[in-house]
Amino acid sequence: MKIVICSDAAQTRRLAAQVLAQQVKSKPTSVLGLATGRTMEAIYAQMAETAQQQALDFSRVTTFNLDEYIGLTADHPQSYRYYMQTHLFQRINIPAANTHVPDGAAADVEAEAQSYEGRISQAGGIDLQLLGLGENGHIGFNEPLSALNSRTHVVTLAQATLKQNAGMFNNDMEQVPARALTMGTGTILDSREALLVVTGEAKADIVARVIEGPVSALVPGSALQLHPHCLVLLDEAAASRLTQREAILWQMQHDLELRTFLSA
Repeated sequence: MKIVICSDAAQTRRLAAQVLAQQVKSKPTSVLGLATGRTMEAIYAQMAETAQQQALDFSRVTTFNLDEYIGLTADHPQSYRYYMQTHLFQRINIPAANTHVPDGAAADVEAEAQSYEGRISQAGGIDLQLLGLGENGHIGFNEPLSALNSRTHVVTLAQATLKQNAGMFNNDMEQVPARALTMGTGTILDSREALLVVTGEAKADIVARVIEGPVSALVPGSALQLHPHCLVLLDEAAASRLTQREAILWQMQHDLELRTFLSA
């Protein structure tokens, strides 16, 4: 795990978009794992802008989103398919057939989970997985106590997640779907590279547990400590509870890969 502490949220999002753009440039047939959420909106806006300014070509890119609410159709304004269409897909030249989001309206969601896992495998696996972090430590919708070797599956959302996401549903927890389809933690760990992006003081405590605490199913994001190629981008607020800040800053200054990345 390599960690970069950025000066502010804007720099964090800019660097994340830079990583994604470089992945597409270096491998035009990349398979990208994508995430949703407020932090991602700014990242996708930057990616779309980069695509226009630098003629970044997504025509051979394939994407797989982490998760989707069960019970929402693709055209529902709060579905993650709708989110991706609005914030990224319709702004870049990616074929619709190359974009994959779990079908939350599937008649058999268990079968859809297995099918989705199979489609990832058939695509050759995920080259770069973009991740956010829930306030309870979830990655994707892998809630606390989810198996760390899980594959794409149906999950019952935790109360903390329903509360955190209620803002997208008129601040009414009762409107938030109680279940979702999500890539499993094991599926995420299979990605060749992972990029975790976290901003804001509200997530400072859980960031410290993910990075510095023990690997535990109680904190699903801590499994990223086991990933061989995971880059973590934090703003100052999200990094404010880390106890190993001095070691992280030393690594930023002396690790050749990070120095090259930060000077680009």
